[in-house]
Formats: sequence, structure tokens, C-alpha cells
Amino acid sequence: MRRKWEFDVSEAVRIHAHGGAEALVYEHVPLPEPGPGEALVHHTAIGLNFIDVYYRSGLYKVPHLPVTLGMEGAGTVSAVGPGVGHVKPGDRVAYAGGPLGAYATDRVIPADRLVLIPDGIDDRTAATMMMQGMTAAYLLHRTYPVRAGDWIVVHAAAGGVGLILCQWARQLGARAIGVVSSPGKAELALANGAVAAVVGYGSLAAEVKKLTGGAMVPVVYDSVGKDSFTASLDCLAPLGMMVTYGAASGPVPPVDPAILGARGSLFLTRPSLAHYPARRADLERYAGLLFEVVRNGAVKISVNQEFRLADAAAAHRAIEARATTGSTVLIP
Repeated sequence: MRRKWEFDVSEAVRIHAHGGAEALVYEHVPLPEPGPGEALVHHTAIGLNFIDVYYRSGLYKVPHLPVTLGMEGAGTVSAVGPGVGHVKPGDRVAYAGGPLGAYATDRVIPADRLVLIPDGIDDRTAATMMMQGMTAAYLLHRTYPVRAGDWIVVHAAAGGVGLILCQWARQLGARAIGVVSSPGKAELALANGAVAAVVGYGSLAAEVKKLTGGAMVPVVYDSVGKDSFTASLDCLAPLGMMVTYGAASGPVPPVDPAILGARGSLFLTRPSLAHYPARRADLERYAGLLFEVVRNGAVKISVNQEFRLADAAAAHRAIEARATTGSTVLIP
């Protein structure tokens, strides 16, 4: 039986064509209803991530136009479709990753992408920690399993993922060298787990060499992309791993594999949240690891900016200008 709703419209931020922040349009859309295996979630908070900019600009492909942007949110289950058993109406839930559609007051999503929010974590925090936090979880625990005593390099260390990586690395007994764009952001990185902070990339390898006594590092986590790629490679010890997981400065140009050999038989990987937690068991594992370190206080989620959903364009301009720190939340 189809459920009757008190309201039959939702509000969403969509793009009808790729472009700058002005392409974001706040408009009314029909309220969706969940089909088999799906859940209808009423958002209380929505996470903003740089990947949203990539989809808006056209760097990443969207399935169709117009499309509602956003890949992360938290709220309450309003209804479920046939075949859904692990969530029910009234449950507090959060999610990160595809499909697109988070920039809305209400959205339908495959129910197996939802995780229950544990007591002690509010919706605002949950909405901004899932994508960045689970990214940090797989980067630290699987892409390169960080061990106690490791030195690591973390780019954009004052950003959402960066702050989590530095804190979590400290909890694991590793030593994070945070790379930032300003002295103020260096102070923020140091206050959140980094043992050292370097402003810019020009002297990065020299600073890493000094800090590590010439050993360099086994892994670099780089979300900046084009501008930092070569400097990152120069920080790695032989057999080290270059992890490029974002492109805030633009995509990395084509790479000749020979440069990896010349720099010490390096490994290069481009991980994605679309693949690491693709299986339900992995999703629950990474979410569980994240919830544990947040609830025990080892990792604090810094929600430093808040915008109304209707002001999503202003939020995009802020994140593109690197004027944000920590996490940013959109409130419907």
C-alpha cells in the first residue's frame, strides 16, 4: 500500500547545467516515495564536500540533468519500501557516498547504504563526519595500514579529512606532518594531532627529510592534486605509497610510470569511497571504526561552518576559495 504523506513536495538544490556556484538552483520538487530496497529519509543536516564541486562543475559525470547534488546526510527514516529490514521509520540514520541526492529536505536512498547513528552523536556531527570520516578510516586502515611509529604526510591538514587524519593518526601512534596553505591553518593542524606543520609545497621534501632524519615517509595522503603531486612524491621513502584522493587544485596530469621507479619503486593509488565500503560488511566496519574514535574522544569533528540549504551556492564559493576549515554543514 502506498503511504499518504502530509506534504507532497520536497525542497532541493539542483543543477540544470554544469557551471560555477551560480548553477545551483533551490527549487521545489515532488516528494519521492521509497521503492523496493529503499528508504525515504527526512534530512536534519547535510554534509558539504569538495566532490560536490566536481559534480557541479562537470569534472565528474552526473547520471542526468537536472540532478540534485550531495552525497552525505543525516536525518530520520520516514518510510521504507518492500524488502527493507535493517532500518525502520523513526530511526536516526546517516550515509555517505552515492547516489547523488543529499541536497534536499527529503530523499530516497538504497537502504543498505544507511547506518544507524549511535547515541552520543548528534545529527549535525553525523552529517559531516560520514564521508570525510570513512574516507579517513579506509585511508588509514586499508589503503596504507598506518602503524605506531610511522611518519606520514597529510595534505590539506586543516580541512575536514585532514583534521580527522591527523587526530586518528595520533590515536594510532603515528606522527602526522600536516601540509597547509597558511600559518593560521598550521596552528589548527597542530592543535588537532599533527606533530609538525609545513606551509606550502616549495620546501616540503626538505622539511620532511629534516623531521624524519633523512628516512622520509612511507605514505603521503594528498587531496590537493596537481599543485602538490611532485612535491608529494619527493617526500616518499623507497617503496612508499602515494595516495592521491582528491584534486582541489585540479586533476593531476598524466604520469609516466617510470618516474615512480626513478624515485624508489613507489606505489601510486587513487582510492575512492565508491569502492572501499561497497560491500555492506565493509560499510559497517568503517562506520564502526569511525563511530568508536568519535565517541571515545580520540577524534573530534570540527563543524566550523553552517549554511542554510538555500544558501548552498555561498557554501560552494567558500569551499572553493579555501576559506573553510574542518567540516561544513547545510541545514534544510
